[in-house]
Amino acid sequence: MLKNDVQQVNAKWYKAFSKKRVYLLLLAPIAYFFLWLAKVNTDFAELLFARKIYKGISHAVSFLSDKVPFSLMEAGIKLIPLIVILGIGFLIYQIVKRKKGGRTVSYIMTLFLIDIAGIASVLFFLYVFMGGINYHRYSFAQISGYDIEASSVEDLYNLTLNLSERAAKARTLIEKDGGDFTRDGSANIDKSNWKDLVNAEAAAYEKLGKEYPELEGDYKSVKAVDSSKIMSAMEITGIFWPFTMEANVNTDVPDYSIPATMGHEMAHLRGFMREDEANFISYLVCSNSDNPVLQYSGLMLALTYAGNQLYSQSPEYYEKVKDTYTTEMKADLREEYYYWVQFEDTVISTASNAVNDNYLKANNQSDGVKSYGRMVDLLLAEYKAKQE
Repeated sequence: MLKNDVQQVNAKWYKAFSKKRVYLLLLAPIAYFFLWLAKVNTDFAELLFARKIYKGISHAVSFLSDKVPFSLMEAGIKLIPLIVILGIGFLIYQIVKRKKGGRTVSYIMTLFLIDIAGIASVLFFLYVFMGGINYHRYSFAQISGYDIEASSVEDLYNLTLNLSERAAKARTLIEKDGGDFTRDGSANIDKSNWKDLVNAEAAAYEKLGKEYPELEGDYKSVKAVDSSKIMSAMEITGIFWPFTMEANVNTDVPDYSIPATMGHEMAHLRGFMREDEANFISYLVCSNSDNPVLQYSGLMLALTYAGNQLYSQSPEYYEKVKDTYTTEMKADLREEYYYWVQFEDTVISTASNAVNDNYLKANNQSDGVKSYGRMVDLLLAEYKAKQE
């Protein structure tokens, strides 16, 4: 190869860094700066971003994604293998044909790596501005005015007993309204009327939004996932997908728990990203709904968390509360137990839990999956506030 030819090839190699796509790499540090700003300044995260910027973005994107009858998240994930294969195929084609354009393998690989880094940068930027910053907003306890304080075992017992009694009443209302049930007595939801269920959740949020303005918003982009069985294998009941502003719900699970899952993911849509808070908001919204199916689902969600904590503190108190469970409540809990036990400690569920744990820790939830237990503190604060 002549000296001039070598210089031309090297010049082309360096030109890889002058391509316009390189500027996409700047999005990552920009996003990181705003994420850092939210960490050190919760006023920015709450007052400017969550209540204004995010609200505008989320409403616009969820409005569009709601028009699509299937889960865009699910469709996108299914397309990933095809996209990867096409990308690798195109890379191989470029290398094989490199002599025609006078390019070296190094030049082609550099462009390819820049493209990969650019895609990662764009995705990180979108994630930060479509959800990530919200991990650093005010806590829902601050927004709602609930006082989180130390509680006795007796307080926890009284809370759990109250939840059990309310759940029993809601279950009775479902029967009076002519609700559908399986042969063994567990609640059954007609998922073919998915939009009706979504509208019921939206109405419940609208009702509670009068008391908590931060929960307002016309969000109805809630999708039933076709591959729900795979989600169950990963021990996932729902996924908020910030890139399309969709609340994706596992519909293979016991029916009575589905409305609470919908409420949880819709809390994420409204910018409440912490898992413990999303659970509490779901309980709050569902239990105050005019729909007995939603009431029961939200109350059973809260009862499960409070009951688990009570059992760890006082098995004796827990047994007392358990004695108040109705036959119908036991049927639902029994169905849920036998459903989830088949997925326990599998390779898929273990890996999924590890990923989820690291994700939570990376987003300002230092306790990882243990942060779900903090919901009980909010339940106790709400219970005490009502008592007063």
